[in-house]
Amino acid sequence: MVEEEREIMEAAMEAGHILLENGAEIFRVEETINRICRHYGIESSSAFVLSNGIFLTSGNVTEEVFAKVQHIPVSGSHLNRVAAVNQLSREVEEGRYSIEEVRQRLEEIRHMPGKSAHMQILSSGIGSGAFCYLYGGELKDCMASILAGILLYIFIIYISRPYLNKIVSSIAGGAVATMSCMILYMLGIGRNLDQMVIGSIIPLVPGVAFTNAIRDIADENYIAGTVRLIDALLVFFGIAMGVGLVYTVKQRLML
Repeated sequence: MVEEEREIMEAAMEAGHILLENGAEIFRVEETINRICRHYGIESSSAFVLSNGIFLTSGNVTEEVFAKVQHIPVSGSHLNRVAAVNQLSREVEEGRYSIEEVRQRLEEIRHMPGKSAHMQILSSGIGSGAFCYLYGGELKDCMASILAGILLYIFIIYISRPYLNKIVSSIAGGAVATMSCMILYMLGIGRNLDQMVIGSIIPLVPGVAFTNAIRDIADENYIAGTVRLIDALLVFFGIAMGVGLVYTVKQRLML
């Protein structure tokens, strides 16, 4: 019985870990952990979740004492894994899995493949062009933004992610997107530089992280929400610095 309770707590911790490291909200992590524990009969569990860590305990006169802390660095969002863990928690409540099957399923979810590099590059280009159009760009501007978005994500995947930290990556990404748009503008591919730049930098914007930060603060998870908000704002400032740097260099060269 003691070993079974430990397996239940480990499975709940693993589910929370996958959710948190892939961009889920704090309340969703806590709710999933509690759902798994309650379903398998552990009523004394208590989860305290921050933006980069989980504290999980249990124990009373009838249940084994369990305490574990896991550090989870702030990282990107993989919503397919979040959705898979959410679905698993619902199926657990319906009684479809034993605890061993839950552990196996969580291991499968952890190793779910992300989007391929080619898909990310193509999506960046299409998204850049679409946002350029939404912000008033013409057809030629959208085509330029598509090319700039593709060049941007080639830079991110093959240079930025392997070798640069988040702040430097944001600055460099903003500069690469802006410089690409300026070169295309000078070649006559686009007509409205501002709309081209706005569209091309959109793939860098941490929209999910920013939204989750506001939602965590609204749910009174002030510490976690503030950490995520600061992380998102640093990315925003980095992008702005990269764009501003290129515009400044351009103006000085034109004097």
